[in-house]
Amino acid sequence: MSVVELVAPPGESLVVQRPSLARFWNLILIPTLVIGSACIVALGANGYWISSLTSAAAIALAASGAGLLYGQLGLVSLCQYSLLGVGGWVALRLGFAFELAFEVNLLAAGLVSAGVGLLCGLPALRLRGLYLALVTLMLAGGFQVVINACGFPDGGPGFLGRADATPRIMMARPAIALSNQGYFIYSSVVLSLGLMIVELHRRTKPGRAWALIRAGETTALAAGVNLVRYKAWAFSLAGFLAGVAGALLAGNVGQLDGRAFPASESLSLFALTVVGGVYNWIGAVFTGLLLRAVVSLLTDLRVDGNIAMALFGAALLHSLIVAPSGIAGLIVGLFDRISSRIVNRQP
Repeated sequence: MSVVELVAPPGESLVVQRPSLARFWNLILIPTLVIGSACIVALGANGYWISSLTSAAAIALAASGAGLLYGQLGLVSLCQYSLLGVGGWVALRLGFAFELAFEVNLLAAGLVSAGVGLLCGLPALRLRGLYLALVTLMLAGGFQVVINACGFPDGGPGFLGRADATPRIMMARPAIALSNQGYFIYSSVVLSLGLMIVELHRRTKPGRAWALIRAGETTALAAGVNLVRYKAWAFSLAGFLAGVAGALLAGNVGQLDGRAFPASESLSLFALTVVGGVYNWIGAVFTGLLLRAVVSLLTDLRVDGNIAMALFGAALLHSLIVAPSGIAGLIVGLFDRISSRIVNRQP
């Protein structure tokens, strides 16, 4: 028997079954499409677009964490963009202080952000809905205040690593991806790995536990699900993905600015995660493109980038009313209909 989706889109029934091996095709499809597309784009795009799409890949990785929390557990976390900043801070500090391999910085940034994400997720043990959203938004505001006061490390001495009286240093990229095109492909590979991790969680035991929790905590408890463990697991995983994304973002530009991580960006990230779709990995990719590529396109066309906010608001309203499964749901549904017609026409 094939598997029915663990978390069905709104309006459809929820069925929890053990996944068959056929459902793991996404683990092959993700790197094929993401890395393949990145290689094609890298051949023809200029430096401006390569940088924008690299940032989009990092944002997509952070969005996959926000989509995991909302799509699997129904939890609204509005501090995901701040966790991206935490990962960027850790990667910059370690990179300047110890000159570690870039992959070590990635892992360390992810682990520290996972710990911070776990702390941010503690209110989820008692709160849900609007109250949880407000608490996490206040945490994002707190990070904004702290990072504006401390700033990001830029190669200076001391714990904060601020170069107030010395020249600023740019963070070194991995040795195998020194060029802009190479780093874009490198970021796409990391994005693919992150999406595969999320997809694997959705199709295995954690995904089944999260589906039961979303269906009802009483039902989950009756089925023997440890609510504290699996909620903490989800927030830690989302924080880890955001931390790795922050390290990728730091490597892309070499430095980070505290003004780039306001609490409002966490709102935008969550809203566009809903627009992109939280029930499929494709939605996270669309979120990254919407948040970075659309703004870059408007700037390239010499159009005020603030218009993007109006477009995003209209897209969110459309998603909530017409397409609750987001852009990814529309695309997957279209392919399903096409596949059904092809199968039905066979003798």
